[in-house]
Amino acid sequence: MADMFQFADDLGPLKIIHVQDAGIGLKAVLVIDNVAAGPSIGGLRMAPDVTVEECFRLARAMTLKNASAGLRHGGGKSVIVGDPGMPKADKERLIRAMAAALRGEDMYIFGPDMGTNEECMAWVHDEIGRAIGLPRELGGIPLDQLGATGYGLAQAAEVAAEFDGFDLTGARVAVQGFGSVGIHAARFLSERGCVLVAASDSKGTVYDLGGLDIEALTALKATGGGATGEREAVITVDCDILIPAARPDVIHDGNVEDVKARLILQGANIPATAEAERRLTERGVTNLPDFIANAGGVICAAMEYAGANQTTAFETIKEKIRENTLAVLEAAKADGVALREAAVALATERVRTAMSMRRWGTF
Repeated sequence: MADMFQFADDLGPLKIIHVQDAGIGLKAVLVIDNVAAGPSIGGLRMAPDVTVEECFRLARAMTLKNASAGLRHGGGKSVIVGDPGMPKADKERLIRAMAAALRGEDMYIFGPDMGTNEECMAWVHDEIGRAIGLPRELGGIPLDQLGATGYGLAQAAEVAAEFDGFDLTGARVAVQGFGSVGIHAARFLSERGCVLVAASDSKGTVYDLGGLDIEALTALKATGGGATGEREAVITVDCDILIPAARPDVIHDGNVEDVKARLILQGANIPATAEAERRLTERGVTNLPDFIANAGGVICAAMEYAGANQTTAFETIKEKIRENTLAVLEAAKADGVALREAAVALATERVRTAMSMRRWGTF
């Protein structure tokens, strides 16, 4: 019985639901963490090695992210165990079955995440009518296509660079996870004078101190080509800005001392272990927490859900991320604490305030 409550604290989780259909090979989990501010928003992730613990950690990150962004939504997350590169028909069958199984869980709104996209959300919407990050043709603001999360990361970078007193012009950027988040983050930062010197995906890492051609690299990736170097080598390349934008815990005890970046923008959720973050703080690395730096996607999604247009959504991303990044940087400096500690305090206070106004707390 104790294992059922291993993640529980005063914020949540509200529900942990296991979904299984052996007939089609569906094995999945939904975690609804906290809904004090409103129905939870969180992406549907597909990967062969996802776990209940990862799902909970991601759901909690969404609770903090949505609270820090001032959204009328709580945090949740769903995961499907499987290869996102499986045949499209098989993937559609699993995702539609997952949505149908959770039809009655109206306090959770599906969104795209690693291994899923706007088309996947269209399948969910067709089944239950409860999804964000929809294709434009269905009235959505395609956040991956437009690069909402990457846009937010660039806004955070501008504020952090000014706070730390360095110029983005000529700053060397390394992206771990050159996908929908990483590609757009690199593009928006290049518009601000940064130079992409390293990028990685599931196939490996490419590195060029003279600068990589982002458009050419994107086109190469689209054709199935890519890097062949060691995949995790990107974490320790010589750069000014590191953007981990894929899986959890890619910065860990085994590589943290070799990280050379002075600024880390957490484009992925929970991309560093707690111990790695502690050691980065000790070394004076500005390590912007995930739920502050990468909130552009969920802000865009929430604006879509509320019926806003693309222009309003991007203006809101800019306003909220710049405001929150500066607030966390200033609080951490004033209190002499790590950036994550300052960010968690800010977001948790907002969650608890919302809970205090609800009859049943998190319900």
